[in-house]
Amino acid sequence: MTAYVSLFDLLSVGIGPSSSHTVGPMRAARSFAADLSTAGLLEQVRAVTCALYGSLGATGIGHGTPDAIVAGLEGHDPETCDPAVVRGAWSQLKSTGLMAFVAGGTGSGARMIAPAMPQGTREILHLGGTHDVSFHREDISLEPLTRLPGHPNALTLTAWGDDAALMTETYYSIGGGFIRREGEEAKLAARRPHPLPFATADALLTICAREGITIAEVARRNEIALHPGVDVDARIDAIWAAMAHCVENGLNTTGMLPGPLGVKRRASMLRAKLEADVPRVDKERSGEWLQAFALAVNEENAAGGRVVTAPTNGAAGILPAVGYYYLKFVPGADAEGLRRYLLTATAIGSLFKANASISGAEAGCQGEVGSACAMAAGALCAVLGGTPAQVENAAEIAMEHHLGLTCDPVGGLVQIPCIERNAIASSTAVSAARLALLGDGTHVVSLDTVIETMRQTGVDMSTKYKETSEGGLAVNVIEC
Repeated sequence: MTAYVSLFDLLSVGIGPSSSHTVGPMRAARSFAADLSTAGLLEQVRAVTCALYGSLGATGIGHGTPDAIVAGLEGHDPETCDPAVVRGAWSQLKSTGLMAFVAGGTGSGARMIAPAMPQGTREILHLGGTHDVSFHREDISLEPLTRLPGHPNALTLTAWGDDAALMTETYYSIGGGFIRREGEEAKLAARRPHPLPFATADALLTICAREGITIAEVARRNEIALHPGVDVDARIDAIWAAMAHCVENGLNTTGMLPGPLGVKRRASMLRAKLEADVPRVDKERSGEWLQAFALAVNEENAAGGRVVTAPTNGAAGILPAVGYYYLKFVPGADAEGLRRYLLTATAIGSLFKANASISGAEAGCQGEVGSACAMAAGALCAVLGGTPAQVENAAEIAMEHHLGLTCDPVGGLVQIPCIERNAIASSTAVSAARLALLGDGTHVVSLDTVIETMRQTGVDMSTKYKETSEGGLAVNVIEC
């Protein structure tokens, strides 16, 4: 068994504002529509309903989950669709005018219907992009008090015929845009063989020592085996191009972010100030530029733009920001260095996904920002000339100082504290990398130990601090 997850899965192109609440549910809904078509049932469908459980129900509105469900059911792919297609896909639907709360619900005692809103412009769902069925806002229900055993982010989709349900599927959005259909655990365990499998950081370091290669090379050999006949470098370059485009968009866009918080974009303002400070535009201001890069990405994400999950949308700014910092401020930085950077980050991120969690609903923000910070720290250490042991140390330092970090988005939006949190974590990643480079790679706490500690901390953490907006800043900041 190996922990390794392909770079093209862990760092996938999607849309904001959330990988687990937007990208994952959209993929689940798209898969459901495709399954109906494959089964020959599409033309028999007269209605579709969706129940959002747990964290999806608690903060789904703020994260655009209902919009993502509608867009997915209509066949849109988060990797390729125009983000504008998703925004408002649900709110433009007509409402039946049902009460906000009705009795019942699956074991919760109450069922929250998606809140009534002004009448939209249509009541038709283009299921699979080809078959029209009647659909209203209330066909998506929010059930935050119901938590299914498979994962805190769960949703159930049901297609109805004239007299009965034609198909019902439950999906879990397990973080980073990854989804799992209920009952698929055994299928997911069967992976294509890797030439250099590893399940722990210790095993990864053993491979590097035995083969005389870097962590990036371990990842590269696995990628080549996973994608025979594919130009792996070209695909990695495309991922970086998407990241860089997101940074540049964010640095050049002004205005307010959507939602009731009235959050103003700051990345463009910081860029202008830094560019105006010509005498100090180089290394003396590298820290401020680094933070501007991170803010740029997460503002794009909060606006529902095109981003790369790295490994999640809530933490999407850290890896691109540190990569951009490498290009701008490290002499000799080049495209091959960026490939090694992303490959190293993928190997580290795979360990977190396999042995703990990258889901804020499961582990809190330590699983998102903490994991991303460790990925960026280890990856930067690698391209600065660090040994595998120093890379492992850098990742451990970065994660150790994010243990216990809660996920408490104000208003259920990926804005406060998420955007600034990415900027600060980017700085932590650079500090961790440079601190590790000053040592010889030996240290007391291993990366495996800190990953297991993160897992245990996530298990012990109260649900109200795990992407439900029921604790922390979410209840102590006035939203209007």
